[in-house]
Amino acid sequence: MEEVLRARSARALPNGRARASLLVGVLATASVPAALTIAAYSSRIDLKEAAVGVPLAFVLGIVALALSRSARRVSAITLGRVGGTTAARMGSILGALGIYLALTSGLAVAFFGVLLLFE
Repeated sequence: MEEVLRARSARALPNGRARASLLVGVLATASVPAALTIAAYSSRIDLKEAAVGVPLAFVLGIVALALSRSARRVSAITLGRVGGTTAARMGSILGALGIYLALTSGLAVAFFGVLLLFE
């Protein structure tokens, strides 16, 4: 019975996809620096093992961009009643930044591998 009353409520549900895109964008942006920090301060984890953060940042960045696009679409369909456009925009920016960090650190890891190969 509560579900029926909730569905007929004049108040729209918040845009969860916008919040999710913001959270995933923050994770995408933070994964590469977190992996490098762990490698710098840990005696057991080397820089080679920290390279796991690179594809993780790339995948999370793509997910953040997809969630942001979906959140903007939901906001446009509901004529802005659910809100979340600012959070979706920030999620998109952070997702793009995560992809940028993943690509640049991927290049750095590739050059590091070439240097190790010819050492």
